[in-house]
Amino acid sequence: MRLFIRDHLVLTCWVLVMMLTVVAVFWYDGYDHWKTALYAVGLGFFWYAGYLVYRYMSHRAFYQRMTRPVNSLDELVALHETVPLSLALEKLLDSQYGKYHAHLNRLEQKQQEYLTFMNQWVHQMKTPLSVIELTVEEQEDDDPRFRSIREETDQMRRGLETVLYVARLDTFEQDFSVEPVELRMVGEEAIHELKRFFIRNHVYPEMQIDASLMVQSDAKWIRFVLVQLLSNAIKYAAGSEQKVHLRAYESEHQIVLEVQDHGIGIPKSDLNRVFRPFFTGENGRHFKESTGMGLYIAKEVLTRMNHQIEIESVYGEGTTVRITFSV
Repeated sequence: MRLFIRDHLVLTCWVLVMMLTVVAVFWYDGYDHWKTALYAVGLGFFWYAGYLVYRYMSHRAFYQRMTRPVNSLDELVALHETVPLSLALEKLLDSQYGKYHAHLNRLEQKQQEYLTFMNQWVHQMKTPLSVIELTVEEQEDDDPRFRSIREETDQMRRGLETVLYVARLDTFEQDFSVEPVELRMVGEEAIHELKRFFIRNHVYPEMQIDASLMVQSDAKWIRFVLVQLLSNAIKYAAGSEQKVHLRAYESEHQIVLEVQDHGIGIPKSDLNRVFRPFFTGENGRHFKESTGMGLYIAKEVLTRMNHQIEIESVYGEGTTVRITFSV
């Protein structure tokens, strides 16, 4: 109703001015029967009011549709009216919707083709990577150069796994299975996957997780998140010969999983932005391997699983990342 009034406010003012102008012309011409003039103005407004009522009743659905928020594109297209303005608008919106839908389908098809290509490429890269690992496996104890090659292949394999997991985020619901997860077992798997990375950077893991602690989640995705968090902890504590603590405990009907390091920490000015994609902050200037994607991916995964993640850090002392599971 308010939209209808605003839409016809200028027309109403114009009709009022027009009627007063006509009355003024007759009045200055010597016609002084003000009752007749008032009757004529009232009659004119009566017919104008009738027009407004007809206009509102015939376009009521149109004005109501224009003032309600849109929940879906189909609601905006389907007006189901026979008046010319509504029919023209419906045809225009239907045409726009068709073009938008076709454009969206093309984009989705291109994205699907890109994801398919990335998945195939990652799987193809795993084969030569496995050959390299087998080649250097027998020689790494005798020659430190082969040991370095093995460490780099481990890092390449983790990078390829990250690409696969990120590609699966768009179809997360199809690759997500809720089941009881033993946190200690998942933690051991993540530490085992990074054992060479720990040794290479002279950082040592310490796990304090009771075997009875269970959460409802997806073990594969939790392990992936832990690998991301532990990799960050190792990288930013490299050479310190300190421990990276992996602990879990119950707190107020929740289970908290912590990854704590004693590395360089995060500046206070960067803490609010660490979960943004590609944000590396001040530490990124000193660590060239920083991509700014680890914490972003971890938060995306945990948010989709309805888990919470928070981070605390003191620059120069270390960082603690907490994952909270509802019991």
